[in-house]
Amino acid sequence: MSTIQEVLQRYKEDFDLFETPNEKFEYIFDLGKRHTTLPEEEKNDATFIEGCASPAWLVGECRDGKLILRGEGTSEMAKGMLTLLLDIFSDKSPDEILNFDPKELGQLGIVEHLSPVRQQSMEAFLKKVYDYAKECKEKNA
Repeated sequence: MSTIQEVLQRYKEDFDLFETPNEKFEYIFDLGKRHTTLPEEEKNDATFIEGCASPAWLVGECRDGKLILRGEGTSEMAKGMLTLLLDIFSDKSPDEILNFDPKELGQLGIVEHLSPVRQQSMEAFLKKVYDYAKECKEKNA
């Protein structure tokens, strides 16, 4: 099982292969091709990511001391970013997530190329991840 830092490093190495922001975005769109969908009953007000540029949902479940995340986005960019972020944060302990500084995502060399609206979407996603991690930690306490 990889740590957040290990997954981040792996993606950073991938992103470093691309010279332009457009090439990096193409990579994100390619990641979106692995995107999963949620059953209709899981797409509700509780899982809706408030503040996302396009409709997206995130489900968090505590299992064996880990936070398991699943999500669905509707736009190509949302699908790709969700795939990336789920890879980074899912199946990690609440403490590992809560101790992670989201500014470290800047290492990927993509965040600064996101439009302000997409940056807000990412912050909305991260807020939901951290909320789920806090709930998970309280349940395990």
